[in-house]
Amino acid sequence: MEVLVETRNLKTHFPILRGMLKRPAGAVRAVDGINLAIQRGQWMGLVGESGCGKTTLGKTILRLLMPTSGHIYFDVPGEIKAEIDLLEYSATNPRRLQALRQEYDLAMNSGNKLKAFRKKMQLVHQDPYTSLNPRMKVENIVGEPLVVHKLLSGRQARDRVAEILFMVGLTDKHMDRYPHQLSGGQRQRIAIARALATNPNFIVFDEPTSALDVSVQAQILNLLKQLKREQQLTYLYITHDLSVAESVCDGIVVMYLGKVVEVGNPVELFCVPKHPYSQALVLSTPIADPQRKRGRIVLPGEVPSPAQPPSGCRFHPRCVRATEECKQVEPVLESVGETSLVACWHPLN
Repeated sequence: MEVLVETRNLKTHFPILRGMLKRPAGAVRAVDGINLAIQRGQWMGLVGESGCGKTTLGKTILRLLMPTSGHIYFDVPGEIKAEIDLLEYSATNPRRLQALRQEYDLAMNSGNKLKAFRKKMQLVHQDPYTSLNPRMKVENIVGEPLVVHKLLSGRQARDRVAEILFMVGLTDKHMDRYPHQLSGGQRQRIAIARALATNPNFIVFDEPTSALDVSVQAQILNLLKQLKREQQLTYLYITHDLSVAESVCDGIVVMYLGKVVEVGNPVELFCVPKHPYSQALVLSTPIADPQRKRGRIVLPGEVPSPAQPPSGCRFHPRCVRATEECKQVEPVLESVGETSLVACWHPLN
């Protein structure tokens, strides 16, 4: 299938400044060398512990955060990416490399060129109440992207807002209301409607159902399924709830301390996880069936600081299978089985 969004060796580090002169004394490596490919029409799930860099990765892909280094490609032909890789490796034509990156690499874009991509890539935040302006009516909240990108105005913009509200299960009666006059589920529908205003191809969802009741969560997930099918959208779905990821996603990415440790389809990952960390995550997920029982893995120690990550495999201080090789050499993502990619020297069978 065609790859829509791809990152190559993407890094986002936040400097640690100390002293009166605010001199750099290190960096928090929130995202540290991520290689990720999302196919067109895919619902990719991104899971991991709090603080592993999931939200930072999503915001960096959308260029809400400036990456430290690496590449972000959006709907770029494979031959262009291959040429950029070749020019970086050979260092024979830096002018051509610079021109290609400024044209095709989102990590290098800025100004009007980056603004043009905003129409194609959108974000739905975790908390709909804090992400909506409490002083703006629903009509203005949903219609603001149309005004910013100069797509529609006046009566046409109002008609478009009414159309989008209908798509997310609301009516034009909600247009004159403020966020505090809506329920949590309705506010999240407004946030989704705002993301749909510019007809995007790719949407990042950052825990969109974590603040909602279980019944409302199911309604929102069903809405996302419907919109994905009707609008031919591609999703990156960030979540802590592995049961949700298992039920709706067709691909899963597991992150740990700024690194991707496993990529696979939900069936294979949840039935036979290859990475020890993935196995611990899966076994920590509650099962709704009281007749079914599963074991549990209690990981020793604490999550290391992203400002001082361990050498070698970043999971080795908490892994019971760690060897000297794990402590010294960092593993890379390699194919294990038919569909899984695992960054581990000793993957589980």
